[in-house]
Amino acid sequence: MSALLPLLQARLRAEGPMTVAEYMMLCLQHPQHGYYTTRDPLGVAGDFTTAPEISQMFGEVLGLCLGQCWLDQGRPARFVLAELGPGRGTLMADALRALRGVPGFLDAAELHLVESSQHLRAEQASRLQGAAPVWHDGLDTLPEAPLYLLANEFFDALPVRQFLRDGSGWRERVIGLREDQLAFGLTEVTPQAVLEPRLADTQDGDLVERCAPAEALTGEIGRRIAEQGGAALIVDYGSDRSLGDTLQAVRAHAKVPVLADPGQADLTAHVDFGALARAAAPACASGAVPQGVFLERLGITQRAQALARRLDGAALQSHIAAHRRLTHPDEMGRLFKVLGLHPRSAPPPPGLTE
Repeated sequence: MSALLPLLQARLRAEGPMTVAEYMMLCLQHPQHGYYTTRDPLGVAGDFTTAPEISQMFGEVLGLCLGQCWLDQGRPARFVLAELGPGRGTLMADALRALRGVPGFLDAAELHLVESSQHLRAEQASRLQGAAPVWHDGLDTLPEAPLYLLANEFFDALPVRQFLRDGSGWRERVIGLREDQLAFGLTEVTPQAVLEPRLADTQDGDLVERCAPAEALTGEIGRRIAEQGGAALIVDYGSDRSLGDTLQAVRAHAKVPVLADPGQADLTAHVDFGALARAAAPACASGAVPQGVFLERLGITQRAQALARRLDGAALQSHIAAHRRLTHPDEMGRLFKVLGLHPRSAPPPPGLTE
């Protein structure tokens, strides 16, 4: 039984229904029973596998993309190289290895990792020995300097609120108790000023999701890049605008009911890339480009062919399958998108323009 469930039931009895965002936060970040605070969720033995764990090529390509952004902006002598939600540190380790080929980059970089999980911080420390990373609980404590940032499958885990359109107003989807079990419900109809623009592209019964923390975080990244230079690559699954219920729970690489065993499964929702792009002003946003297109533009197939020359048998077949999984439209290539942020005075990151 979920150790978090009795705590949720007690709160709901005392305070009434909670928003979907509140539920996500408690399930993922509760200090004793939260999903991310109690385990390493990655890999075959975990609950899901991210692109860096599939192939070294992913981190290499993203790292070199940031390296070219640094060159395009005049090689700033000191800058912050940051990652949001670095997992086991695999992506950054692969990126740093590739960036050895960009003269001067690593000498100028100060590595900073935004990570709340003590379990994963230990993994990152082991994998990034020698890179002298500094850890942060949030973006706000990063030094003020040019910012070159990676965020892979970070924004999808930030809490969303869900709203169902009813006439010219909205009912918020909430979580309460029904016969002492967790159940979804709806509030009364209320106007939502922030959703006024969505009245033009939705109809009665449509559900939209809004992630205020993602917009605030992107706004801060955009401010830093606009004022001090740098670039950001945001990679995640989602679309140009939120429409429909995308909240999901994953455990042992399979979808499970969202309200079952709170704290024992990963909870995510699709990223609204249009909202992120708008929130990033005054920085420029380029994309969102399908991940497969982005990686192909940056030469992942050529890199795959070079690595394949040293492989045979099962290792070669696994390598071919990894390339397909990252790039093919039926795998991660279409659903996952890449959004780039950059100053107005600098070109977009490579791979994000035609």
